[in-house]
Amino acid sequence: MIRILVADDHTVVRRGLRQILLEGFPGAFVEEVGDAEDLIKNVIKSTWDVVISDLSMPGRSGLDALQQIKQLHPNLPVLILSIHPEEQYALRVLKSGASGYLSKDMAPDELVNAVKKVMLGKKYITAAVAEKLAATLDQDHNKALHEYLSDREFNVLKMLAAGRSVSEIAESLFLSVTTVSTYRSRIMAKMNLKNNAELTLYSMEHKLL
Repeated sequence: MIRILVADDHTVVRRGLRQILLEGFPGAFVEEVGDAEDLIKNVIKSTWDVVISDLSMPGRSGLDALQQIKQLHPNLPVLILSIHPEEQYALRVLKSGASGYLSKDMAPDELVNAVKKVMLGKKYITAAVAEKLAATLDQDHNKALHEYLSDREFNVLKMLAAGRSVSEIAESLFLSVTTVSTYRSRIMAKMNLKNNAELTLYSMEHKLL
């Protein structure tokens, strides 16, 4: 029996994914969780064949959860779902260990095919992502500034751009205020930004919000 763990903070989305998965894999066991914390807990306590996680959830992000899952179970396939355009996030999540990146407006068959492929130990990559991967091989010098950030810095960047305070971010990520302030300083230095207003404007211009 195939065991699939689905993480998304929207109940309607989880139920929709569950229905698609059960139609594609009759008899499968599909568990639903609503945030990254419950996702990690379920990965620790149970055995799964594949994890499907939203990228943006309350508290810790799907990217944070992905990194911890890969530390715990390097060979566990993780598919990341998002409303964000794949050209902004697909490469980052793939480099962090995800087995594939899917847009939430995908066709049901696409999700089923992606699950089948990653369970064989392969990557699920759309034609658009494959093209971007090829382009990065000889165009690293043209990368956007945010692409030079670490995954943790990138996560802090998004939270700052969304208007969250350093203390709120620290509480959400289980870090000290000093550590988050250090990340903020690194982000500003790497991206040559002066304040949060410039950071937010950059994020909006690059469709990171």
